[in-house]
Amino acid sequence: MSVQLDTPITYLPGVGPQRAQVLESELGITTFRHLLYYFPYKHIDRTRLYYIHELTADMPFVQVRGEILSFEEEGHGRKRHLIAHFTDGQSIIDLIWFQATTFKWIRKNYQVGKLYIVFGRPNVFNGRMNIAHPDVDPADALQLGSMGMQPYYNTSDKMKKRGLNSRSIERFTRTLFEKIESEGTDIRTHDYLPPSLRQQLVLVPLWQSLHDLHFPDTADALRKATYRQKFEELFFIQLGILRFTRQRQQQVHGHVFARVGDFFNSFFHHHLPFSLTNAQKRVIREMRHDMGSGKQMNRLLQGDVGSGKTLVALMTMLIALDNGYQACLMAPTEILAEQHYDTFRQMLGDMPVRVELLTGAVKGKRRREPILEGTRTGEVHILIGTHAVLEDNVEFHRLGLAVIDEQHRFGVAQRARLWRKNEIPPHVLVMTATPIPRTLAMTLYGDLDVSIIDELPPGRKPIETRHFWQERTESLYRGIRAEVQKGRQVYVVYPLIKESEKMDMQDLENGFEELCRAFPDLQISKIHGKMRPAEKDAEMERFVHGETQILVATTVIEVGVNVPNASVMVIQNAERFGLAQLHQLRGRVGRGADQSYCILVTKYNLAQDTRKRIDIMCDTNDGFEIAEADLKFRGPGDLEGTQQSGMAFDLHIANIARDGQLVQLARDTANRILDEDPTQSLPEYAAMWTHLRELNQNDIDWSNIS
Repeated sequence: MSVQLDTPITYLPGVGPQRAQVLESELGITTFRHLLYYFPYKHIDRTRLYYIHELTADMPFVQVRGEILSFEEEGHGRKRHLIAHFTDGQSIIDLIWFQATTFKWIRKNYQVGKLYIVFGRPNVFNGRMNIAHPDVDPADALQLGSMGMQPYYNTSDKMKKRGLNSRSIERFTRTLFEKIESEGTDIRTHDYLPPSLRQQLVLVPLWQSLHDLHFPDTADALRKATYRQKFEELFFIQLGILRFTRQRQQQVHGHVFARVGDFFNSFFHHHLPFSLTNAQKRVIREMRHDMGSGKQMNRLLQGDVGSGKTLVALMTMLIALDNGYQACLMAPTEILAEQHYDTFRQMLGDMPVRVELLTGAVKGKRRREPILEGTRTGEVHILIGTHAVLEDNVEFHRLGLAVIDEQHRFGVAQRARLWRKNEIPPHVLVMTATPIPRTLAMTLYGDLDVSIIDELPPGRKPIETRHFWQERTESLYRGIRAEVQKGRQVYVVYPLIKESEKMDMQDLENGFEELCRAFPDLQISKIHGKMRPAEKDAEMERFVHGETQILVATTVIEVGVNVPNASVMVIQNAERFGLAQLHQLRGRVGRGADQSYCILVTKYNLAQDTRKRIDIMCDTNDGFEIAEADLKFRGPGDLEGTQQSGMAFDLHIANIARDGQLVQLARDTANRILDEDPTQSLPEYAAMWTHLRELNQNDIDWSNIS
């Protein structure tokens, strides 16, 4: 009988119920298949032995054969450590352990004068070479020639306390491979990818790739196996997204906006606040084409802070009005919704366009009659609101266009409720001020067409970003004073991170008091997420209307606050923010014609990665360049504070930040196969389509990606 990969992991020899429970809770491994696809994070060549005199502190991992000469303990309390003096017959190296609870066990089990093979990372301390917490095995117990490339698996502290470490996972995986080899399973001969595709892309077979990812004989075998699995993972993601997109395009029809009429032309010729940039014109043309095609528009509009996305959204809405339809805009916060409402009213001036605002604060008769009734009858042309727009009692006469601002703040189910407000779904425009790297956009928003505004309106000066050490307070305060004397306003932002909220709040309160002492003649306000909404809004309004000159805040001001008179953004403890969040915060200034500044204040001792982040911020204002760098630093899971992680799939081995070319190859290949086999009926691709359906049922909900 062959091995079934869906067999619970508890039935693997050596695991049992208790270990199975730990594997499930800590690693999500519940079946043989899960263990097979739990890949090592690195491999180390265990075939080579070094002499101690060859070792240097910059080597990764090494192994040395020799014997222990003696033990000694040094230090007191927490600094107490055990040292074994180890020799290979020519030189001596120290083996060091810092966990006092293990000293007795080590002295008992590692004997003076016996031959051992020691494995670990070499270091130098006080001029002496050492290896801390090494693996120590009797020399006769290891067959180095057969060990090859040893896999290392991520494990948790809880697992280690239960006696489950990387070597344990390695043993379980070896047992599984031996079981499959002896008892057989279809996976040894089966492959999801057709032979023609494997041959064309030079991909090793599935079973070989799985084996070599865990236990490769050579570095080249590991490289080929990794390439195969990365491609497969990205390919099925792209295939699922693109198949879903094509089905939607065929099945979902859109309203046809055939004309551009009086609303659009009147606004364009008489009310446009400034000339459109070429990027804005290009994006509007793309949307006009979508909305006139008979297909439902599903477009992502990316543009840096201040690039003019709101103006583009308004002009697109006017095209809907010209064709007898309504439009709505949904924003994540009341402040942002009110800001859009005020901006639209101001831009439209005396045009006969009725704009209404619907938020949780709008209640009673005003909500019921002019807004809800007007929306139902079609008298309200444009409805702007928060989640309140999604309520069942909000009925549209003819909703033709739905605009979602800062879309990552809304869940999929919420967006779907908006689509269902009409029998024919409205055209959808999704906006974000967080630039998304191309490879991530292809994966997260693969079913959306992407438009990019990559040009700032004329007259905007680039924000000047400077790095200050925390010790340079006097110089910083002089700069703040100079800007305030010009009539400008200043933000001072502190981090608020859940793990250390108490400490962060103390920093903000102390910072607020220090600024009050430094600027006794100025009005200073503060806002943070712990305040009541009404209190927070009142403080924000004071700053918006110029009643306070300095606003001390946490990142609650990150999205959507528009104060053109604010010219300085001071970010305290900037080392604790990621790139994308720093860029979002910087975008709160630079909204007027005056020169604006972003001051990044950090402690003096910075990690190398942190210093690189600060340097990138000082060197460029390009949001896409920053997003690419942030993706490399952070990975795709969370684009810094914006929680764009809504990925409907897990990546076991591919890395969107580093595998951009492979993402493109996977997408091109998926598109080609969909062209060749649009009905998914060619025998050559049968196994591939079956596997995609299995993924669809088990792991991936492609409809989440929109």
